[in-house]
Amino acid sequence: MITLDSPIAAVLGGNAKGEKLAKAKGLRTVGDLLGLFPRRYLPTGSLTRLDELREGDLIAAVGETTSTTTQTYTDRRTGRPAYRVEVTLRTESTRLSMTFFAKKKHVAEWQARRLAVGTRGIFLGKVGFFRDRPQLTAPQIILFGGSTTGGGDDSEAGLAAISERPLFPLYPLTAGVEAIDVLRLQGFALDTVEDPPDLLPAQLRESYDVIGLRQAYDWIHRPDEMSQVEAAERRFRFEEALLLQVVLQRRRALLRDQAAKPRIGGGDLVERFDASLPFTLTEGQREVGEEIERDLARPHPMSRLLQGEVGSGKTLVALRAMLRVVDSGGQAVLLAPTEVLAQQHYRSISAMLGDLMGGGLFGAGASVELLTGSMTKSQRTPVLSRIVTGEAGIVIGTHALLQDTVEFFDLGLVVVDEQHRFGVEQRAALADQAMAMPHTLVMTATPIPRTVAMTVFGDLEVSTLAGLPAGRAPIQTTLVPLAEHPTWEGRIWERVREEVTKGHQAYVVAPRINGTTPEQMWMEAVDIDEDGNPVLPARPLEAVEEVLARLTDGPLKGLRIAPLHGQLPADVKERTMRAFAAGEIDVLVSTTVIEVGVDVHNATAMVILDAERFGVSQLHQLRGRVGRGGLPGLCLLVTHGDAEAPGRERLEAVASTTDGFELSRIDLELRREGNILGASQSGGRSSLQNLRVLRDERTIVEARAAAASLLDDDPELQEVPLLARAVGEIERSAEADYLERS
Repeated sequence: MITLDSPIAAVLGGNAKGEKLAKAKGLRTVGDLLGLFPRRYLPTGSLTRLDELREGDLIAAVGETTSTTTQTYTDRRTGRPAYRVEVTLRTESTRLSMTFFAKKKHVAEWQARRLAVGTRGIFLGKVGFFRDRPQLTAPQIILFGGSTTGGGDDSEAGLAAISERPLFPLYPLTAGVEAIDVLRLQGFALDTVEDPPDLLPAQLRESYDVIGLRQAYDWIHRPDEMSQVEAAERRFRFEEALLLQVVLQRRRALLRDQAAKPRIGGGDLVERFDASLPFTLTEGQREVGEEIERDLARPHPMSRLLQGEVGSGKTLVALRAMLRVVDSGGQAVLLAPTEVLAQQHYRSISAMLGDLMGGGLFGAGASVELLTGSMTKSQRTPVLSRIVTGEAGIVIGTHALLQDTVEFFDLGLVVVDEQHRFGVEQRAALADQAMAMPHTLVMTATPIPRTVAMTVFGDLEVSTLAGLPAGRAPIQTTLVPLAEHPTWEGRIWERVREEVTKGHQAYVVAPRINGTTPEQMWMEAVDIDEDGNPVLPARPLEAVEEVLARLTDGPLKGLRIAPLHGQLPADVKERTMRAFAAGEIDVLVSTTVIEVGVDVHNATAMVILDAERFGVSQLHQLRGRVGRGGLPGLCLLVTHGDAEAPGRERLEAVASTTDGFELSRIDLELRREGNILGASQSGGRSSLQNLRVLRDERTIVEARAAAASLLDDDPELQEVPLLARAVGEIERSAEADYLERS
């Protein structure tokens, strides 16, 4: 008996191409194979319209032969007669030539008969050009009511039957595996697998208009009309959304049941800090601050996501929460992804506390400390001592805070900045070091649409910091396409020099450190093709060291220019940032280490080289480093990619608006399906296989309501054992570790 859980070998039967497909796509079970859904469907009732054809394009089209001729020629190797069958194929929008070679006359006659004028079928192959005329090279052919090429096994009848259906499925392929191979495998699996048990109970399916599992598999692989495909897709998306929501809601319930120490403060520390500020808190900062304080006062751990635009004052809100915890006798940690950002936070928080630090604000108690991996033992020892005794009230640091040697006196709050830059285990380590479960505040400057918050961050309460503080100036963002306008390059550096002449400063950002280093590993926007392979740049990418040398001896000669990147020693990075902040450096040539947290009010210009290699949110974050001091900002997005390059649409989107929430929606629309969490966060394959959080908003909302209803009636899921098993598998997986700890 073959079930969905059977090893995939049960339906491969030693098929080499099937084994290659299974290895490439990570298919281990029959269920995995049937979960490889068609990427699109070809209507077989009419000829296919093909848009502009390019050399090497892989196409699948319904076509009709309009001419078939057989030519005889002499084979140069053998000196014997050989035969060439030349066929013209018509689609709705174009004509392609196909050529078939045969050594035997009867083979050529057979080929000419099966492709006689007026023959229709499905033609799959790679586009080539001969004398400027498109041709289909080595095509696979499935004739309507007839046979296929490359066949001969028992599945020919099944393929012919599929070709006679109104819709022909086209699957994602891998090298060495052709469309017909996948069709045969899927057909055999469908015909042999036992009817699978359905983890969605009948009452739930009826309530939410969801079809059964067996019907969904039949309709996704063998549909007669698109409405069947849509019903099947809804089934699989609803199931995935429901499982995710059940896991997240169970996690949230578990957090509510855990004990945490209320942090309500024992004095007026926050009030004194507010009074010392040279400005008034915005309404949004006050409202979010009140939400956080209510959470801190409860006897179970806060788990809250704080999102807001670049420059909206998230660090100030987080600092007020940390002060409330310190005022209650506890300690607070601010965890940053890089040393540059940790040092920047240390400087900015020290500046915000100002004269109140030296015993005035904290009285005889806690200090603000910095702990990073590059500190020497003699530098670290006194800091560690003050942390373990409780003298350190606020500790700012990097991954160095996660080491076993760090012990806290009473850790009450963990603030994680830009949490997508941390791995699962790293984020969990701090919680493990606390005597009681600490409260957690996650900050992100990448605005998150509602449906993403419900899926990726479904176990967190979400606070949104709306609006920007007074003094933020507008930023002009301009796309500079050098492939179309190579003469514009000179004007880029003229604009930088103009800003420096006015007494301002500028950033130049490159994706690499030097010609031998890869792109920064956290870059989110390496485009991939239909088969999941990265799209490589057509030219070497810009690098900090090469750009520095070029600018120093060229268009920016005479200006004070310095590099900044992750491979520099920590003390050099610190000196460079301090010098830039002090106005002693005119132009900082950097990698994305300045992406978040860097706050130099005099910086008014940013040039991002090879900008198409960055994602929407990254570009928005980088752009937020300028225009912070009341001075208008300028951001130039420089690209050598042509107008049709995959990254161009991202650049045009960023240039069109500075609204981070609008850009977050655009970002999700432009990303490939299922790439919402990303391997860097989930530790492997993306958790969202069929869902798209914008497209499937209605389904996600329904699944959330269904999950809440199920858990209200049956918290342990005893009445739905199949669903309970699936949820348990997710909770035990590495992916659940991400969901739990993020």
